[in-house]
Amino acid sequence: MTTQTKIVLGILGAAAVGAVVGILMAPEKGSTTRKNIADTAADWADKIGGVLDSGKDKLNKLKGEYKQKANSITSELS
Repeated sequence: MTTQTKIVLGILGAAAVGAVVGILMAPEKGSTTRKNIADTAADWADKIGGVLDSGKDKLNKLKGEYKQKANSITSELS
């Protein structure tokens, strides 16, 4: 895992913890608080899933580009 990935995941994790702590500190009924936590967790899961999907797409694109370059270099050397 790259340093940049670790930083992004750390920021996302800290933000999620901050959101949960904020919800827990709010003066609401337990059932409302649990619903808010579940909703927030679902939102974060969707966002993280989107980030991961985007990263996979970029990685696959780079993989294809480098494969083409490698094939081009290989054919030039032959």
